Amino acid sequence: MNIEKTAAENFELLKNNVYPGRGIVQGLSKDGKKLVQIYWIMGRSENSRNRIFIEENGFVRTAPFNALKMKDPSLIIYYPVRFLNGCHIVSNGDQTDTVYEGLKKNICFVESLAARKFEPDAPNFTPRITGLIDLNDKQHIFHFSILRCTYGDGKACERLYFSYETVEPGFGFCVHTYEGDANPLPSFARCPYHVPLFDDNLEKYWNILNADNLVSLLVKTIDCETGKVEIKIKNVHE
Repeated sequence: MNIEKTAAENFELLKNNVYPGRGIVQGLSKDGKKLVQIYWIMGRSENSRNRIFIEENGFVRTAPFNALKMKDPSLIIYYPVRFLNGCHIVSNGDQTDTVYEGLKKNICFVESLAARKFEPDAPNFTPRITGLIDLNDKQHIFHFSILRCTYGDGKACERLYFSYETVEPGFGFCVHTYEGDANPLPSFARCPYHVPLFDDNLEKYWNILNADNLVSLLVKTIDCETGKVEIKIKNVHE
């Protein structure tokens, strides 16, 4: 496998995807010194686009840009980023809290998410996508979960889990909620796929994601030696 060629092709596909929805990338910086988490949100309705990312002591939450215009906070206001004892969680919904509270009780990632399923937003039934970088797991550091509707009727949930020992420096694994734009929106149907990472991931990913739909994007780095965390955020509504 030529990871550089594959990642570049996948990056181009992501660029040409009008509506990948919400997305997660987890990987390793080009110099191999920092673990990387990227998360973005998209929206088409006024309610979905009326959001920003706000950092709070290493956590990140979504918040209304204009509180007076917020109609329905369910499914769009949550903490996409939390961490606890070397475990760094990123997700597209309030299942971040499910994993976080589970970690407090020594409940593993998979067991915690067994209590959740796809979002109740018929007819799309948006997948819940979750990533975890676990500095305590000496075998598999990168973890992903995709909880998606099996038959498109909102009845059965398909639970997919992926764990990776490592990734080549300068690359990451990517998942997102939708394959593209349609009605209803087609759920992400792939395994986590390789994408490139850059010296400035914030600008690179901001510039390739569809500008008409992108709302907010964050890049979190974790120093492999010290565990020091840095978070950079960019919002359409600055």
